Amino acid sequence: MSQKFPRLFIVLLAVLFVLNLVQASITELIYDEAYYWYYAQNMAWGYFDHPPMVAFLIKLSSFLFDGELGVRFMSCVLSAGTYVLLWLLIENPKKKDYVVHFFLLVFSFTLMNAYGFLTLPDTPLLFFTALFLWLYKHFLKAPSAWTTVLMGIVMACLMYSKYHAVLVILFVFLSNVKLIMNKKAWLAVAIALVCYLPHFVWLYRNDFVSITFHLYERPNQAYSFEGFTLGYFLNLIVIIGLLFYWVYASLFKFRATDQFSKALVYLVYGVLIFFFVSSFNRRVQAQWAIVISIPLIVIAFNHLLENAKSRKWMYRIGIVSLVLLFYARAWLVYYPLFPKVYETHGNKEWVSDLHSKAGDVPIIFENSYRRAPMYEFYSGMPAISLNNFMYRKNQYSIDGSEERVRGKRVLYISQYRKSGDINYMHLDSTLFYGIFMDDFQSYRSLQCIVEKPQTGTRHALKVYNPYPFDVPLEGLKYTISYSNEHKQVQQMLPLKVDMDPIQRTLNSKDTVYYSFELPLPKMENPTYFRIGISENGLPPGLNGKPIKIHE
Repeated sequence: MSQKFPRLFIVLLAVLFVLNLVQASITELIYDEAYYWYYAQNMAWGYFDHPPMVAFLIKLSSFLFDGELGVRFMSCVLSAGTYVLLWLLIENPKKKDYVVHFFLLVFSFTLMNAYGFLTLPDTPLLFFTALFLWLYKHFLKAPSAWTTVLMGIVMACLMYSKYHAVLVILFVFLSNVKLIMNKKAWLAVAIALVCYLPHFVWLYRNDFVSITFHLYERPNQAYSFEGFTLGYFLNLIVIIGLLFYWVYASLFKFRATDQFSKALVYLVYGVLIFFFVSSFNRRVQAQWAIVISIPLIVIAFNHLLENAKSRKWMYRIGIVSLVLLFYARAWLVYYPLFPKVYETHGNKEWVSDLHSKAGDVPIIFENSYRRAPMYEFYSGMPAISLNNFMYRKNQYSIDGSEERVRGKRVLYISQYRKSGDINYMHLDSTLFYGIFMDDFQSYRSLQCIVEKPQTGTRHALKVYNPYPFDVPLEGLKYTISYSNEHKQVQQMLPLKVDMDPIQRTLNSKDTVYYSFELPLPKMENPTYFRIGISENGLPPGLNGKPIKIHE
């Protein structure tokens, strides 16, 4: 053990692990963490936005701890494991003399630092990327049966972490296309597919909702060089932090000498090019390219070991980065240290304020899959997000959460209301109003299926009831929303449908058939329309899919 890991390495890793545990315990959740905590309350093989690994880690953490650490403990463990794997990936014998440099380098990577204690899909993605590369390195040297089996399992774990993981596997393969003739490589792929089969089944049973949303239904916006492409390059700096110049300089100077180092190069440039091209179509979030951190650390540290001048500057800037990141970590806990509100600030306060005014009635947040789980986490009371035509679908759209509040007295919270029975304020001075509603009923799972006309302009509309109970038709009103080419809603109009005046109820698991004419929109040249249902006076839902007007 001491031959591979110097005593100083073990001491610094232990210190970092304890630091992350303390940080995880005293820092309030960010909104995405609360959302993934909500995932973990009902374990499944998939969720609307992501595969299930993040929920699995939270569930494991909750068995050991309560509160924030019950969400984040496994992230602290995986972060320490990532440091260990990165150390093992570097074979230069000089590394034992530069343990402090190693920790300064890795700690300075901004997002890797944050994922050391935050629980997000990228946390396991980083760990399993490092583990996959370590196993691949062993596979190249001696492709044993155990290495092959473990590679297959880890490839599945990568894909269970985040769909972007396919880029890691793809670019490592492209760096060594001879693997296509390697039987053990194919065995690893087969094992990965078998392990991933439960998620494929979940996707099939849920109409490939995750894939459909990310590829086709997700709203976008008009291309902007500053916001999209330039923003992407700025994100590449944010990922690395203050050491970005020396890290990328190390990459540009690096020359592959074997298949493994070639894999590192292909992985970095492959991901960079892929998201550069994507930046001309959509805004690329900083964390999407986070996997390049693993090969970049290996490349940069090897460069540091062989270049005294770079080593000196990376050490100095690493110290500065260490101080700033410690300050940033303290600010996450204590807002007055920096005059900017972040997601970890004030959540307990607004939840406590709202809970005191709402009592123990369930809360319905209009269009907020972020505030609903945050409220439920800190109050212990049921809360859901009810999504309408001005928002997007999410986990609350597919998990039957409506049934938690059906028929109950609820408090309906909206950021669009100007008055209500109660109000509360966030730390950023945003004011929300809520109204109490008795015997709450909503039918957001009703499905509107539009069939385009073969001739003429009339469309056929099928409305399917997936609920295990009948739905009264008299409380339903139909609407149509028009969107631009980026699926941004520009106008909503009432929709007149021709229906059987005698039929009063839509039976469970049954369908009613209507027809309608598209109403004339006020906006010029709408690209998409979408049918929604407004039930019992609620804003129209997302009952239909976006349909392109002109094919």
